[in-house]
Amino acid sequence: MDFILKGISQGLIWALLALGVYLSYRILDFADLSCEGSITLGASVAALMVSKELNPVLALLVAFLTGCVAGVVTGLLHTKLKIPPILSGILTMTALFSINLHIMGSANIQLVSVPTLYTSITRAIGLNKTYTSLIIGAAVCLLVMGILYWFFGTELGAGIRATGINEKMCRAQGIDTDVTKVIGLALSNGMIALAGAFLCQYQGYANINMGVGAIVIGLASIIIGEALFARAKNFFLMLSGIVVGAVIYRVVVAIVLYLDMPADDVKIMTAAVVVIALVLTKLGNGKKTKTKAEKAEKAEKGKESAK
Repeated sequence: MDFILKGISQGLIWALLALGVYLSYRILDFADLSCEGSITLGASVAALMVSKELNPVLALLVAFLTGCVAGVVTGLLHTKLKIPPILSGILTMTALFSINLHIMGSANIQLVSVPTLYTSITRAIGLNKTYTSLIIGAAVCLLVMGILYWFFGTELGAGIRATGINEKMCRAQGIDTDVTKVIGLALSNGMIALAGAFLCQYQGYANINMGVGAIVIGLASIIIGEALFARAKNFFLMLSGIVVGAVIYRVVVAIVLYLDMPADDVKIMTAAVVVIALVLTKLGNGKKTKTKAEKAEKAEKGKESAK
């Protein structure tokens, strides 16, 4: 049971990354690959500050802001220099590798001997680390989902959503789509960096390669969440589905590791989970399309019979 709880607690942290990827990948319709650099950026900034015994909560805020800066860079590369979305993200991710190394000063920063957000709260409330991380993760996810639900109900948020749906129509309505893209990417990468800041404090270390495969984890969480909440029409429910998808993914990983699967094969298993989720989603959509077509055919036959 303990390994499942640990999987859930880690899933709540990775849910922040999944929500960030969802903003760019689904809402903004922007294939941003800077995710792997942004999560490491947030972790490196937070780890450096915490290792200097600065406030762990302040480290989270600074990590979020630095992630926003990374998103702005990606947005400007695309909107001002007219570089394609995928290449813009790759360029930012590549540059962030060197920047993260300069921030950390080495490939690793250990946080074992310094107080982090998790160790501080654990001592304050008297629970073990697993239950503390569950409480923190659930509270942060609910707060972030509430903020996103409110923000995308504002005029600016609606503009970002509209940009992802139909950019040409937005421009015809007088919306500056370059601005909405930059803001959307800033929020996306800020949340991804925030996930890295939480993750390094949870794990007790930051590593230069901790972001490898992060985009796949984010996409897997989105696909699983959309498959489970396919009929959700409420935006908050859709965000909840992404969080649930991230939790399910991490629980599956925890179970596989518990069954003594080699840690080196986790990436293969990650790819397999994404493939399975994609196939199941496509099969589900195919059945829905077939059902709709059958209903339409029956309705047409009924009209002909009535005539």
